[in-house]
Amino acid sequence: MARTNFDQLLQAGCHFGHLKRKWNPAMAQYIYTERNGIHIIDLHKTVVKIDEAADALKQIAKSGKRILFVATKKQTKEIIAEKAASVGMPYVIERWPGGMLTNFPTIRKAVKKMANIDKLMQDGTFANLSKRELLQVTRQRAKLEKNLGSIADLTRLPSALFVVDVLKEQIAVREANRLGIPVFGVVDTNSDPKNIDFVIPANDDAKDSVETILNACCQAIQEGIDERKVEKADEKAADEQAEAEEVETKPRRQARKPRKAAEETAEEAAEAPAADETAE
Repeated sequence: MARTNFDQLLQAGCHFGHLKRKWNPAMAQYIYTERNGIHIIDLHKTVVKIDEAADALKQIAKSGKRILFVATKKQTKEIIAEKAASVGMPYVIERWPGGMLTNFPTIRKAVKKMANIDKLMQDGTFANLSKRELLQVTRQRAKLEKNLGSIADLTRLPSALFVVDVLKEQIAVREANRLGIPVFGVVDTNSDPKNIDFVIPANDDAKDSVETILNACCQAIQEGIDERKVEKADEKAADEQAEAEEVETKPRRQARKPRKAAEETAEEAAEAPAADETAE
């Protein structure tokens, strides 16, 4: 069943591409027509691509893996932060920190530094610092929070990247390609879809357009998370039932052993020759 439909995309303005003179010929297959010098995206293809991406995202979430959302454009920052946080996924909405994926251990060190500052502030270690030193530490903490706070719980490389405007976020796309991390991208008519594993052809500038696509994708991610929880609960219930059955059958097996031993003793006594017969 489709998670979004043609009318929703049309109403959100997902079909508006860039000016014809700014187009990338590699997007020709996703362009329906040109109107007043602006390319119009074929929303029938967009619907199919959104559902393909949503199904793949659902399976990633169901397996317990993380998806990193990336969008540093001013008009899409807030919506990305809101939607990613709603499904418990990390996101980057400030400047992409170069080497975030290819040099991940260094990024993790910066995140740990932020956690250490918090710890030292709580245990009173910074109480003896001068006002100036305390201000420097506070500013450093605020800077780290702004750039890395949203990925603080990303302890390992993400299993996928979801990018809004693959042209603007090309550094992130290149890093993901280099590491073999699949990329899901909202791709406008001025971008190259070549290095994107799951292309969603749509307007990547309008907030409503991005929000409509994210609603469908995040709904799929939430479904995957919920299904994982149900499966885990079923497994736990099955394990508990098996343990209960094991505990219940154990006393029965132990009770059978003395009974069997008594039966064997009786049989031996019956088979042994009587004392009178032996005397004769």
